[in-house]
Amino acid sequence: MGTTVTADLFVSADGWARGAESPGYFGYLGPDLQQWIDEEGARPQHVLMGRRTYEALAGLPEEVKDAGYERMANLPKTVFSRTLKTVEWPNSTIESDDLVKSVLALKETSDVPLRTMGSMSIVKQLVNAGVLDNLRLMVFPLFCGPTGREWAFEGLEESELTLTSQRVLDGRIFLVEYTPTGNPIPR
Repeated sequence: MGTTVTADLFVSADGWARGAESPGYFGYLGPDLQQWIDEEGARPQHVLMGRRTYEALAGLPEEVKDAGYERMANLPKTVFSRTLKTVEWPNSTIESDDLVKSVLALKETSDVPLRTMGSMSIVKQLVNAGVLDNLRLMVFPLFCGPTGREWAFEGLEESELTLTSQRVLDGRIFLVEYTPTGNPIPR
């Protein structure tokens, strides 16, 4: 049967993945969110990411590389890119073939769950291909409005989701988890 694929999306209330000058976590990092990040980062997993996410994370300055960064460095990572020729980050490989076929093969062979990190293009392709098993949305309490960059839901096809859990972090961030049903939207 294989393993599962989970996508984590951090978005503003109006659906943007980031603002023009937004700090990490839109500036809302608190103890509950930090605990969630630490717990999720400590779980066995194989991380899927695109070139831009890889370059952003692998290129972080030394002064911000904390224990969470070190844990991620030790995880297996597949970077989907047709332009990268080498990766320097430990335990990283480049995949330049068809993303959906590659993820389906990983689902069958991986002994740990697959999880996207950032990489909106990858998430959209997995959702539209029906490959995604879990979608976790972390909704932050702000509107990016005209400063919004990378709208999270652009290019997604119609699809129904089943709510599997929800909780509030730090009294202001909404974490909601869905499972795609593969069914069209009820009419």
